[in-house]
Amino acid sequence: MRITLVGSRHFGVTTLNMLREHGVGVVRVVVADAEDRLAATAKAAGIEVAVQANPKLVVAAEIAPDTDLIITAHSHARIGKDALAAARLGGIGYHPSLLPRHRGKAAVEWTIKEGDPIAGGTIYHLADRMDAGAIAAQDWCFVKKGETARELWERALAPLGLKLLADVIDYAKVHKALPAKPQDEQFATSAPSLS
Repeated sequence: MRITLVGSRHFGVTTLNMLREHGVGVVRVVVADAEDRLAATAKAAGIEVAVQANPKLVVAAEIAPDTDLIITAHSHARIGKDALAAARLGGIGYHPSLLPRHRGKAAVEWTIKEGDPIAGGTIYHLADRMDAGAIAAQDWCFVKKGETARELWERALAPLGLKLLADVIDYAKVHKALPAKPQDEQFATSAPSLS
């Protein structure tokens, strides 16, 4: 399976490492910033790096030829329709909430702010609307009393994201397709930014 990874920062690096350990071919890494640690890690591993022309949008030319699947890991860029069409299976991303709850940025912060006793993560199909694509995999965890968003992310949600991504990739290897269940819009919330 040939993967183009779009991402940044620590979660991008841990996702890259998980994919490589999982035996899938990461053929290109796409970043918004050439100085990002994900770019440095990819270059050190001999993986081609492309820097987005527009930090808010990934286009088809930035996706590696013959890509089977685009994976996003801590990317705030929209993956354009042309880019998704360039990958045989389209694209998936990890969102640290039980979608459709807490769509948008700052999902973990909103989980804490709303006092949710349960959090979770979702692997979802990339689509036109942010965080609104079909669900490929989902799991949950408890939120500890007094836990901060960062603590929740590091303790439970980041490791959960890596596990769910690995599960979906295993499914895709066997079935040559991705699982997909539509989100139930009646439960959708959109988190405004926390400024």
